[in-house]
Amino acid sequence: MSDQTPRDEGEIFTLVDEKGNEELFKEAMRFQSPETGKWYICLYPLDEENDEEVGIQAFAFEEPASDDDELQLMPIENDAEWEMVQEVLNTFIDDDGNFTA
Repeated sequence: MSDQTPRDEGEIFTLVDEKGNEELFKEAMRFQSPETGKWYICLYPLDEENDEEVGIQAFAFEEPASDDDELQLMPIENDAEWEMVQEVLNTFIDDDGNFTA
């Protein structure tokens, strides 16, 4: 994969669930698929930042036209895309399950 970017300083996102509850998420990494040119971002709940295990969520997005534009996160609905995202994510997880940048 090209342009894989683990983020130590990770951007903070507010996601709203189906019940309208807001939750803060921190960016773990973003990357662009060389095959499709599509961008992906992996987020984890900010309140789990110091936990041994965190639940990571992944989304597709289009690169914003300017720095002032917000990312529009889109669900990943294709099994092949999910597998590719999981493979990239696994390259940053060690044998003990820790995220390594």
